This record gives sequence, structure tokens and C-alpha cells, in this order.
Amino acid sequence: MNPKHLTLHPHAKDLGGGFHVRRLLPAAARQAVGPFLFFDHFGPITAQPADNHDVRAHPHIGLATVTYLFEGAMLHRDSTGAVQRIEPGAINWMTAGRGIVHSERTPDDLRGVVRRSHGLQLWAALPEADEEIEPSFAHTPASAIPAAEIGGARVRVLIGSAFGMDSPVATRSPTLYLDIALAAGDAFPLPLAAERAVYGVDAGFELDGAPVPAQTMVVLDAGDESMISASGDARVVLIGGEPLGHRHLWWNFVSSRKERLVQAADDWAAQRFAPVPGETEFIPLPERRPL
Repeated sequence: MNPKHLTLHPHAKDLGGGFHVRRLLPAAARQAVGPFLFFDHFGPITAQPADNHDVRAHPHIGLATVTYLFEGAMLHRDSTGAVQRIEPGAINWMTAGRGIVHSERTPDDLRGVVRRSHGLQLWAALPEADEEIEPSFAHTPASAIPAAEIGGARVRVLIGSAFGMDSPVATRSPTLYLDIALAAGDAFPLPLAAERAVYGVDAGFELDGAPVPAQTMVVLDAGDESMISASGDARVVLIGGEPLGHRHLWWNFVSSRKERLVQAADDWAAQRFAPVPGETEFIPLPERRPL
């Protein structure tokens, strides 16, 4: 591994109710990789029947959320009227644009039972010209995601194009997102992109022969033709794409303009966002407002 590669380690975030996530992006040393400026890894966690990990209705602007599960299920509802059960292997892309509100709850059939949850939630910045587009939601089922064996590894092209495979997920800018399942002895060539990073989900792996611990992100140099391998089973994701420039972030809001964050905060405090049909609960605005 190139010693110049930037290595990012997660910091823990408590989302409430004992639900903890590992946050890799944004980091002090790096705001984004390609369009991705938020990277949360949650689980694997075993929830007990009495546990409540529901995420109440809350707003977003100026970004797209990208949800991908390894285990479990969640029920997505949003202010466009979309209602979607999210299950492992599918890609769910929600474009906030000028403003969207959504909730993520435990499906009714899983309430009151022991259940597992494990997955990734990323935010992708939108190009400046698209920051105020109409909100929308798109679900791509697991069966529609292209997959192949490359260098012994099982590769799913979640978003973007690689190895002659094209994901059907529509994006607003060049984006790459791969799910790579390695076994002992596999050697996998990482495809090129303007910016890229690799992350070990459940086990350590080797990058150009150098060990990378589990749950560590390595940001690669643009032209490096790197190889990853593993001494045992390991799941690795690759994220990347074209960078979109600096963004201002506050709470659940993203914008190229600071004043837009202030406006969004005022709009949520005054409940001017469109509501989520059927939702009566919501997450209030933090007491500390954006400057």
C-alpha cells in the first residue's frame, strides 16, 4: 500500500435508542470522496423485541441518500408519497433536491421479535445546478444489480460502471459504488475513477500486499492501479466518482451556499416542508442553529 494513501478511521455516533453507527465521512482530513460526503456503517446489531430503532420523520436538502443493507429490513416513507420496504442487496436512492422529508422504521412484521440490522447509508452531493431539483425516490431491487466474478472475487456494481457492467441506478454525476466479496487467495483489481476509497466492512484485507484493518477507509490516489486481496472471507466496498467541490453541511442539510442552510432550518422549524403521509412524529430542529 502506498504510504501516502490517506487512511480514515471511524468515529462513533449515537443516533438514539442505543443505535450506534461508525462514521467515516465527513472527516477532519477529508470531506468527500467523489460525490460521497457522508458514509455511515451501522451494525451488525441484534435488536431485541422491545428495542425501538425507528428514525422519525426528518428533512434533507441538496443531497441524495443512498441506502444499502447487508442484513435486516426497514420501511422507507417520504414526502413524495413513496413507501418502500428496503431489503438486503437493493439500492435505494432518494434525491432531496429542494427539500424532502422521510422516515425509516422497522417493518410491522419484524416488531416484537429478535432481528438483525447491518448496512451502509451514504449521502451523495448533487451538482450545484441540481441542488434545488424536485425531490424523488428510486428503488432498484437486488435482482437488477449486475454482478460477476472478477479475479475470484464476487463483485456487484451497485452504482456506475465497471468491468463491462452498468448499474441501472440513475445518478446526477459520475459515481462509482461496488460491493466486493473476497475469499482467501482472491486478487481483485480496483477500477479507476477520478476519486476512490475502499472500506473493509467486516474483516481486514490487503491493499497492494499491505494489511488494512477492518472498518478502515483508505483513499486512493487517482492513477493508482491497486489490487486488493484477503487471507479469508472479507467484504469490501469501493466508493468514488467525480468530485463536486466543497459543500456546507449542517444537521441533515447540504448546500453550496451557507445561507441555504439557514433557510432550510427556518423552514423545518416552521414546518414548511411537505409532510410524510401517515407520519405524526418528527425529529425537531437542533437547538443550535446554523450561523
